[in-house]
Amino acid sequence: MASWRFAIATQTTRVSLSPAGRPQRPARGGGPVEPWRFVRLLSAPHRLGFSVGAAMLSAGALWWLAVLAWRLGPGLSVSWAVGSAHAHALLMIFSFMPMFFAGFLFTAGPRWLALPAVDARVLLPVAFAWLTGWGAFLAGAHAGAPLAAVGLAIVASAWSLFTTRLVQMVRAGRAADRTHLRVIAAACGIGAAALWLAASGIALGEPLLVQIALSAGLWWFLAPVFAAASHRMVPFFDVAAPRLDERHPNWLLWTWLAVLAVQPPLAAGLSEHDAATLATAVLDGAAALAVGGLALRWARVQNLRIHLLAMLHVGFVWLGIALALQALAAWLAWSGHGTPEPRLAALHALGMGSFASTQLAFVTRVSAGQDGRAHSVDGLAWALFLGLQAAVALRLAATALPAWQPGWRLGHEALLLAAAAAWAAVMLAWSARYVRWYGRPRSDGRPG
Repeated sequence: MASWRFAIATQTTRVSLSPAGRPQRPARGGGPVEPWRFVRLLSAPHRLGFSVGAAMLSAGALWWLAVLAWRLGPGLSVSWAVGSAHAHALLMIFSFMPMFFAGFLFTAGPRWLALPAVDARVLLPVAFAWLTGWGAFLAGAHAGAPLAAVGLAIVASAWSLFTTRLVQMVRAGRAADRTHLRVIAAACGIGAAALWLAASGIALGEPLLVQIALSAGLWWFLAPVFAAASHRMVPFFDVAAPRLDERHPNWLLWTWLAVLAVQPPLAAGLSEHDAATLATAVLDGAAALAVGGLALRWARVQNLRIHLLAMLHVGFVWLGIALALQALAAWLAWSGHGTPEPRLAALHALGMGSFASTQLAFVTRVSAGQDGRAHSVDGLAWALFLGLQAAVALRLAATALPAWQPGWRLGHEALLLAAAAAWAAVMLAWSARYVRWYGRPRSDGRPG
């Protein structure tokens, strides 16, 4: 718990002059701020991985905002070689979060496993292939499916390489408890398989394969990584779970993973009066209640005035909302009143609300800690987090207005554009701030 507490330190700075006599902005330690250098990204895995993740996050946000804005123009249309929904989902699920995972796992993983630190240069081939592959995919999504498939194959190769190295690191670990990293490594392996399947689906012109890859990527790759990392790191699980002697109650992790595992097969074909559809409604409803109960307990035992804990709590609450919306979608389908809106809202509550909120909290915390800053979440970081919540609210509001009804279409499109604009503004500002840190020395003067 001590690592999650925050202290306020006051420091005296001085202004120094450059050779030309111009004042230089002081560093936190009192000296001039050094210029941003690419070579600094190679001094720690989180610097390189997080920088690539931030670049993809920003590029994807701008791309989708441009697509929506262009689509609203009179007489304008966007050319697609890959279905727009699949292109958007592939980018949102696979393009940026894996690189944040990579930077985090090669930074925290060795400590969890009692191993020496990992050289950031190990990530260089993955980072280069990542940027190249997603660039090819974005071009191919509009210009030609073969190019998009090649781009995804490059990405799949890069993630397969990363997963292989992660598995080797876990096997070499000397720590007694390697449960969390084993779960994460298995999930990363599923992520690699899902990327290969998506590349094959696009190359063969089989949308069903792409849809299976997306479902596996969301529920069997991203969700288990967040579940295992949160179970290991978030202090809530030390005190908010039922009173147990063990620090990380494993039954909570395995229950969570079991609920995630059954999501794709149960929700694959929601239909009226179908037993699997009813089972989905019951299971997700029960899971939503359990998450809600734990979230309420968390709110009582933790000081949510600490912004980092509040961010993690909000991400957990969004998970409960996503499961509740999944249950609603299944119940409506079983009763014969099914519409796509609740399920679409559930996916955005999970991805934009839960995953993105938790990602923002974790990456902000690691970035500040590795930079030697006492405050993990200052006023600007908190404001950006609130901006993210506004973007999620706008996206869910857009879902509430069905696009297929003429009377609601204009409002739906306007809210979609507003949500994309809010998302892009938040993510570009957040990425620009922290990438500035990654290319400069630590603010406290220590190496790393």
